[in-house]
Amino acid sequence: MKFYPLTVPSETDLTGEYRAAHEVGLIRVGERTLFFKKGLRVYYIPYGDVGRLFRRVVSVPARLCCGKGELKLEHLVICGRDDRELAQVQLPDAKAARLLMDELRTVVPHAEFGRPVQI
Repeated sequence: MKFYPLTVPSETDLTGEYRAAHEVGLIRVGERTLFFKKGLRVYYIPYGDVGRLFRRVVSVPARLCCGKGELKLEHLVICGRDDRELAQVQLPDAKAARLLMDELRTVVPHAEFGRPVQI
């Protein structure tokens, strides 16, 4: 399995940490690294390079059998130390998003949580 870095490449072998990591949808929370899959690639970012994490909810209009409605898609947005967005990863549902954010607060205590202020 090949790993692709979002920031500076790591010198260590990440296979063992990836396999032992806790999985939430496409995201895996490791001991020192956050992994996520996109297609056939596995991207990673060490916790030390994470500057901000927040949830983004995207409403998508949909036509259902009984009328119109909207679907709410939950995403985790990962920003670097300079508040530049590195990735946006879709999550299974709102409950999984809340649990993932609580878990990330414990493993990445230095990161800011919440979206950046818009000017």
